[in-house]
Amino acid sequence: MKNLLMLLFLLYFQSFFAQTPVELGEVAWLRDISTAEKQAEQTGKPIFLLFQEVPGCSTCQRYGQEVLSHPLIVEAIENCFVPLAIFNNKQGTDRKVLNYFKEPSWNNPVVRIIDSKRNNLMPRLSGNYTKLGVVQSMLYVLEDAPEYLKILEKEFLAEAIGTETTSLSMYCFWSGELKLGTIEGIVATEAGFMHGREIVQVTYNPEVVKYEDLLSKAQQASCADRAFVHSDAQARQAKQILGHQQVQNKANFRLDQDRKYYLSKTHYRAVPMTPLQAIHVNRLIANSESPDAVLSDRQIAFAKRIAKQAKFEWTNRIGMDIRTAWSSMKI
Repeated sequence: MKNLLMLLFLLYFQSFFAQTPVELGEVAWLRDISTAEKQAEQTGKPIFLLFQEVPGCSTCQRYGQEVLSHPLIVEAIENCFVPLAIFNNKQGTDRKVLNYFKEPSWNNPVVRIIDSKRNNLMPRLSGNYTKLGVVQSMLYVLEDAPEYLKILEKEFLAEAIGTETTSLSMYCFWSGELKLGTIEGIVATEAGFMHGREIVQVTYNPEVVKYEDLLSKAQQASCADRAFVHSDAQARQAKQILGHQQVQNKANFRLDQDRKYYLSKTHYRAVPMTPLQAIHVNRLIANSESPDAVLSDRQIAFAKRIAKQAKFEWTNRIGMDIRTAWSSMKI
């Protein structure tokens, strides 16, 4: 009897952990294409079809851990699509689907987005194992894509290209952060102090907005009384635009205690969000507008939950990595 109980426990233990292979991330996948096709027909949603090796190599595992576990990517796949995972190293129904689409066995992750009749809605995504690749594939298909997904694309594109940083001084960094956040290409802002002055440290995509254009727009918005430069190239350009006396090298940066000032004064400060989302939410709140337009359904649900439990001391999650912050919301 004791051995039987031990065997049952081991079987339960194995089945419990077998439900969530690391290669599949945190998405709630269907595993049967017929069921996925029926759901797609009923809902009008496309099928997000993942061909994945399970158990898989380090590339497959990393894809699950990094791409398929980003909370906003997970939400987009689950809400905007019918998620279907097909193992490319199994027999049975998986093998039939693999053969139908002429996909190779024991392969790295491949994504197709198809309709209920198995028609391809986008070019097959292969060899691109990035968050950007998945987000751009979803945007390619979705006619009315949620705003948070468009914001994600801008952030991941900047990350892929390589961002640059500069620091600008102004009369008030709270209002300065609002104005600078409207410049296209800026993906993160932080208010704080440098050289004894109020400054906003700006992270931007140099392929979307060049430094000299960013500086000129900042100057027009009264957000560039002085530039604290992060490179020799910035120094040369800043001196041409602002004059030699208004340019200094960067120094130690000290964050303002009220990060994203207007956001920090509301319950939305406890909602996990990305840096570019935080820029938009901070500005919308300052303008007495609802920030929900740039948040996902689950983020909005978090905000409502927080508002209903106003007496509870929620953690301020401004500036936290979204995955870390999201995990803490589940507790």
